[in-house]
Amino acid sequence: MSLRIGTRGSALALAQTKKVAGLLADRGIETEIITITTEGDTATGVPLHAIGGQGVFVRALDEAIIRGEIDAAVHSMKDIPAARPAGTVCCAVLERDSPADFLAHEGPLDAVRIVGSSSTRRRAQLLREEPALEVKQLRGNVDTRIRKLREGQYDAIVLAEAGLQRLNLTLPGEPLPTDRFVPSPNQGTIAVVCRDDPAVAEVFAPLDHAPTRLDVEIERAVMEEVGGGCFTPQGIYCRNGNLTAEVLALDGSRWERIERHITTIDEARECGRELRRQAADLIREAYAALGIKP
Repeated sequence: MSLRIGTRGSALALAQTKKVAGLLADRGIETEIITITTEGDTATGVPLHAIGGQGVFVRALDEAIIRGEIDAAVHSMKDIPAARPAGTVCCAVLERDSPADFLAHEGPLDAVRIVGSSSTRRRAQLLREEPALEVKQLRGNVDTRIRKLREGQYDAIVLAEAGLQRLNLTLPGEPLPTDRFVPSPNQGTIAVVCRDDPAVAEVFAPLDHAPTRLDVEIERAVMEEVGGGCFTPQGIYCRNGNLTAEVLALDGSRWERIERHITTIDEARECGRELRRQAADLIREAYAALGIKP
């Protein structure tokens, strides 16, 4: 069997897709990699929440699967929205790489004043840690972000450590501790989405890592109950059933947090509902500040 695998054209997306293709090749499965441009790749001058959130990176690939142009697509799992179109299925979740954020900076850490990030979560967590920081919008692929750092447009930028590892990039800086900088749901995880066809899904099944899938499904269940998407700063991270979930004010001045051991998806959903009740004011404030209707 030969499979057509779709991907975005960024260096990171291609590296992730080549990793999946390599794992399939080890099992004697031939693949063809097809690059597809998404709205998130072309509209780089505006914040993600203004063009529909992380789902803009996934939509075009979902549509290509449904139209039959590709058999499957490889994604950073954190980009996959909760609502999924009929005709697609998440057929494999690879073993998780580092879930941490990485603060890259060329000069000394105590000289960092301006940090680049387009994530409301990262902005809020950075300001919680150091309210005097200025966090400025930063979009574009990894190469573009690093170039802007080296040009001096920012003193530091925040990237996913897993992405740097997959690109074999070594930058000056340090990973941010996940207890204080709780990652976004599913950060560090690669997922494969395919058309809802048992024969296709079966090919990818050996790549699925059950412990990672359970952890990220717990995170997604909490995320779905909390709501807010990329509009509301929220970190949700589970490792071996140990969940940390928080919602923050946009300026990092206040937050609500839950830490709990979770064994079932139902328990995760209850935690999500509990966190949503606790953080109701923060969620409303975030929507109002961004001019978005809840």
